This record gives sequence, structure tokens and C-alpha cells, in this order.
Amino acid sequence: MNFTDRIKPTDKGITTYLDDLKNQNYQIPTFQRDVVWEKENVKKLWDSIYKFYPLGSILVWKTDLKLQNHRQIGGHKIIDDNFSRTEYQYLLDGQQRTTSLLTSLYGGKIEGKDGFNPSLYIDLTISSDDEVDDESYKNRFLYWDEIDDRDGTFKRNIGRNKKFNDGLIVKLLDIKQDFETIQQKIVNHPEVNQQYNHPFWAELRRVQQVLNNYRLSFIELKGIQVAEVCQIFERINQAGKPLDIFDIVVAKTFRPISVNDNGFYLRDLIDEFKETNNSNFLKISDFDYLQIIAILIRENIEDSGIRNITPRYLNDIKTEQIETVWNDAKKAILKTFDFFENTLNIKGPQLIPYRYFYLTIANYFYQNQNPDYSFLKKYFWFNSMHRNDLLSNTTDINNHIHFLNKQKNNEDFQFERFLIDRNDLRNASYSSKGVYSRAILSLYASKQPKDWKYTDRNVIVDNFFFSTDKPNLHHIFPTNYIANNPGKNELNNNSLMNIAYLTQLTNLEISDKNPLEYIRDYDSNPEFENVIKSHMLPLNLIEWSRMEEMPENALDQFIEKRVDFIVEELKSILEGVNFEVIDTKEKKLEEVENAS
Repeated sequence: MNFTDRIKPTDKGITTYLDDLKNQNYQIPTFQRDVVWEKENVKKLWDSIYKFYPLGSILVWKTDLKLQNHRQIGGHKIIDDNFSRTEYQYLLDGQQRTTSLLTSLYGGKIEGKDGFNPSLYIDLTISSDDEVDDESYKNRFLYWDEIDDRDGTFKRNIGRNKKFNDGLIVKLLDIKQDFETIQQKIVNHPEVNQQYNHPFWAELRRVQQVLNNYRLSFIELKGIQVAEVCQIFERINQAGKPLDIFDIVVAKTFRPISVNDNGFYLRDLIDEFKETNNSNFLKISDFDYLQIIAILIRENIEDSGIRNITPRYLNDIKTEQIETVWNDAKKAILKTFDFFENTLNIKGPQLIPYRYFYLTIANYFYQNQNPDYSFLKKYFWFNSMHRNDLLSNTTDINNHIHFLNKQKNNEDFQFERFLIDRNDLRNASYSSKGVYSRAILSLYASKQPKDWKYTDRNVIVDNFFFSTDKPNLHHIFPTNYIANNPGKNELNNNSLMNIAYLTQLTNLEISDKNPLEYIRDYDSNPEFENVIKSHMLPLNLIEWSRMEEMPENALDQFIEKRVDFIVEELKSILEGVNFEVIDTKEKKLEEVENAS
């Protein structure tokens, strides 16, 4: 195919398009969003057409791929039960406009509006006030409930009902299908009296020209793979949810219910699984679930054809492959989430440093009768806190799975050298999307820190987690203190070495007080030292509060001690692993001194 024909702008007459739709020449995949049909919006749509204003292009994907389709649109059947084509034309964008146009011209049914007739009528006596008129459409385009006077009992509509009976208000469909009869009635109307240039007759001819000549714009995609189709859709569609590869796989793997088959619908499968319990991890994205399934298929079904987790290969997932792995997949995924929540004490997906952990750890748990949680803890923290980025691409995923499979299959394995830089810890700052930030906050959370005021209360509980850039985190040294006493570390306001989890009430109570002041308030509780330790904070804070003064380099001492805490905690977790600590800041200082 010529490269220029892959994405082809074209156009088609409005009534020709609607007739093609009724003749089953277009299909609407089920991943299209529900239509929100509003009277006013449909009138505005036809007003734009009436004025020959351009509408946004309808995106059509031509492919031999068979997807699950809507069987009806606005009450009109658009595919048969045994529908099949050598080439399908899917409407990827334009269902809203299509439904509005089809039902206003041909009538039909609107969901949630039982008994309502969506057929549109036009009042030929309404003229535009001026070139920029923007209100006359409300009276020009009418529905039957705006015309019907109910045998004279609905007085507001008596005038319009008379116009209808006189042939001055007519159905759009009648102008399309029986123009000569409509025209004859207008011509013989007493006001028109066969005057060719009479406004009513001229208006009728104008509407006919609109129906005959208005052309809808289309963008046709042909010979394009699923991944690129999704990308094109996202770039063209300026509003609403982007088309997702998950939508495509859902539609492609759908199997209808029959006498001998319970059918298959991946969206329901995932949605039901998300209701298993109240875990926040169950709320991970559909795309995450799809990639987990892809990995389990690839690793556990021979010759599956799923060689990667990119859209190119996700598109190749078969219904029967999902069915093969699904029961054991559910168990593996739940064990993965349980490991995060109850072994690592991380209560939600917002703190998982790498989303690819879902894939690698779920595959480790898949059909694994003897998982080693101690090994898995080492694996998680080794890769989360290592100085190098170890799990950010599909090659890394393959290496991780190979490593985990060695332990799973009781083969010899060995962790590589673990490397951590003290200066990376000093400079780490809060970011809701930063890998290292989430890793450090996960480490803090794993220690199950206690509240400073209510020392028997865990700060981090199942319903306490953040998804914005303003979490409920407390600065040990308030920002105004740092501004006046920056120390050698030159911390920014969001330094993770200066942050601890607190409940909202305690955090508000402390506000921006000096550490000496608020630590003194809590130190009377004999449990407070253990609380401080649960936050991986140095006890210097308590010692200084008891002396009622801090040294000039208090902030520097505090930061170095907290870095020590983190390093020692990781050494304990990664016992037996070749553990190396470097300090690039000290190295730079040494190089400067040697140079001078």
C-alpha cells in the first residue's frame, strides 16, 4: 500500500453516510463510550449543518480484524447475528454525532428517554435574524413534543400544530424521501401562492440542498496496526478518554453467550476481580492487568506468540489463552498485592517504585507452591533502592523473570553487587512520580511508623494514601528553619531526608514549630523513643530537645544520621548480598582538595 493511502482524508454526503450505516457498512466497536444524547446539542448539531459549518472528522479504521460491535445504535440494527466481512469499517470517533444524526433523521430509541420520539422537524417559517444569529435554531428545529398540542389541550403548541397541519413544519425525513409532496403543499399554501421566491418555499429548497449536499469529513485509516491506531486516535481526539489497547483487546477477545457457551468478556472479568476485596492495589489500571496477563501467557503457554508486552503483541492475545491462565493468574496477582500490603507494609500502588513489579512478582507467584518471602523482600528492595535504574524497560523485565525463575525452580542464583550512593539519599526530594522518591517513602512506610501524639496508632493505614503532589507528609525541620540554617547539604524544601509520615491532626498541631519545641511536647511519653525509631529518625532530636538547644550544624548532623539509618536498614534487609556504599559528594570534595 502507498504510504500516503494509510491515512486518507475523505468526505461523504450526510444522508449517504446514514444510509450506509443502516445498510451495515459501518461498525461501532463496544469500546466506544456511552452516548450522552441531549435535545439542545442535537439541535445545535443540525444548526451547524444547516449553516454548512464544518464538523469534526469521523475517524474510520478499515481492517480485517473482527472486534465486538454494538448491534444497535439509537434503536437501529447495524449488524446481523452472523455478521462477517472481509474488511470492517470501524467508527473509532464520531459515535455521538452519528447517533444524533441517525435518530433525528430516521427516528429510533434514546436510552433513558422511553417513549420519546427523536425525529427532528423543521419550521420553514423561521428565518435567521442576521449572519451571526445563534438563537433561531431553537425554534427552527423541533421535536414532536414541541409541536403536538394534544387535540388543543396543550395551548403552548397550538400555533405550531397548525403550522404542521398546514405543511409549514415538516419532518426532515419527509424532505429527503418525499420532497415533491412536501413542495406541492408549500406551493399551494395561501401565503406562498406559487411565488417561487417566497421565503417558505426558498427555505424548503435550502433544507433540501443541505440534505443533498452537506458532506461529512472522514479520516480513514487502512493497513495500520493496533498500536498506531491508538496513537492516532489519542492525537486526533482532543477531548475524552484516549483509545486504549485494552479496549481493542476487550473487543477482539469477546465471545458472545450461546446455548453451549458462557461467553467471554474481558472487561467484566477484570471488573469482577477488582471487587475481590478492599485492597487499593486492585485499582491498578486495566493496562497493568493486561500486561500481567500477557507475561503469564508468554511465560506459561508454549508457542503463545506473545513475545513482549508492547501493544504490538498485546493485540495478539487470544481468548483461550486468557482462559487458560486466568484462574491461577487471579491467585498470583492477589498474592502479589498481599506481599506488598502485609509483608512490605506498603498500602497502595502509589508507592510502588516500578509498575513492572506487578508483572515480575505475579509471574513468580504463578503456580508457585513454595514462595520464599525473605528472598522476595531482598529482590524488591535490591531493585528499588539500587543506585542504578534496574527495571524500566522490557529487557529488564525479561532479566528479572529469568532471575526469579531460578529461585522458583530451586536453581542456583546470586544477587549482583548492591550499590548505594549516600549523596543520592541526601539529595532525594519528594515527587509523586519519581522512582527513587517512591522507593524511599516505601521504605519509611515498611517500618510501620507510629503517630507522635497517639503512639499506639499506625500512621499509614489502608485508607490513608495519596495520589497528588501534596501528601500528608511532615517536615521535621520546618522550611523557615532550613531557610535560615541551610547547613552544608543545602536541602530543598521537599528533601526526603527531612520528611516523615504523620496523621493530619498531628501534622496540623505541629505546624511550623521549631523541632525543639514540638519534640519536647511529645517526649514525656515513654514510648516516644520507639516512635522516633519507627520513622527511621535519629535520636539526636530527643537529646537536643532535652538540652533545650541545637548545635549550629544540627541540620547536617540530622541528615547524615538519617542517611546512616537508611543504609543500615538496607544492609540488614540485604544480608548476604555484596553491599557497597559510595559517597559521590565526598569524592568530589576530595578531588577539589587534591586539585588545589
